[in-house]
Amino acid sequence: MQISDLRIALTSGNYNYVRDGANRSLNNLVGWLLAKGAAVRVYAPVVENPAFSPTGDLVGVPSLPVPFRPEYRIAMGLGPVRPDVEAFRPNLIHVSSPEFLGHSAVRYAKAHDLPVVASVHTRFDTYLRYYNLGFVAPIVTAGMRRFYRKCDAIVAPSESFADVLRAERMNFDIGIWSRGIDRTVFNPQARSLDWRRSLGIADEDFVIAFFGRIVLEKGIDVFGDVIVELKRRGVVHKVLVIGDGPARDSFAEKVPDAIFAGHQAGTDLGRAIASADLLLQPSVTETFGNVTSEAMACALPVVGANATGTSSLVKHGVTGVLVAPRDIAAYADAIQYYTTSRGAALAAGVAGARVADGYTWDAVNGALAAKYLDVIARRAV
Repeated sequence: MQISDLRIALTSGNYNYVRDGANRSLNNLVGWLLAKGAAVRVYAPVVENPAFSPTGDLVGVPSLPVPFRPEYRIAMGLGPVRPDVEAFRPNLIHVSSPEFLGHSAVRYAKAHDLPVVASVHTRFDTYLRYYNLGFVAPIVTAGMRRFYRKCDAIVAPSESFADVLRAERMNFDIGIWSRGIDRTVFNPQARSLDWRRSLGIADEDFVIAFFGRIVLEKGIDVFGDVIVELKRRGVVHKVLVIGDGPARDSFAEKVPDAIFAGHQAGTDLGRAIASADLLLQPSVTETFGNVTSEAMACALPVVGANATGTSSLVKHGVTGVLVAPRDIAAYADAIQYYTTSRGAALAAGVAGARVADGYTWDAVNGALAAKYLDVIARRAV
């Protein structure tokens, strides 16, 4: 069997209605598979005004808004679209989240003797702690273990996260589906002093970037505390916030002097990131960290949490500094060093850009396609 023989039914809780790293990766994968001659059918919630147009054929499934986070949807079962799945005749099911839709897809696969590959995108245990629900984390972990063990294989976006999944005994076949970087968008040449000046940033200013959705689980509390500590020390800097999200107002209170560039996309996004001087990445919820790899591709040193995702990307002391997740003083120490040693910051950025060269979409999607073919072959034995 070849890639062009694949017929993949992909289920997703968020394929395109809110933009995040996971659905960007899924859309990229679908485009890559279609270009290779595979057939793909996507089953996910749809909304009236999605964040971006879906890649490939998207079939809407019933969904409900997530309590307290209505921008996200809870995807329900395959029931109403089951005839469409049967008419499509998939030879593999790819599930990308363990919600009702994922469970329904796994049951469908079992009933039709189809292999299942699951991609794991979220550290639900760490998310729960940000909403004072950490006490239910063991229950959630046990439920995910039951779900993922019903799959033929699961893939994680980084080796550090895969190690967590192995320790939690989520499956006996845990591989890597990493993330690629579009180097035509994310590169040092995208830096624009004119754009910086338009925001009131002088050429000599040292700019610390926050990049991503502005939500609690991205560590905005730690980010804010680090900026307060830098101010206390008299470290001269400016803060550039690239992105938007439901916690924007509370974040703005934590960093009142920050420049909020809002949501950026395409070459505008590359320009915004490359125009900063350092990425501060305090999130402990990352499974890969698209924002980290894209900042590295733009030759920014990264000061980040020594946690899953980031620890697989940042080479401590080479491309940046890894810090114990809530050690405010250590974050400030690292940033202060780079503000006073611009040569070290530039060297770390150059080293990061070289690391980013190894993350191509063709390589990472090809690895996942090989996993698809492997589980289908195992089923055929």
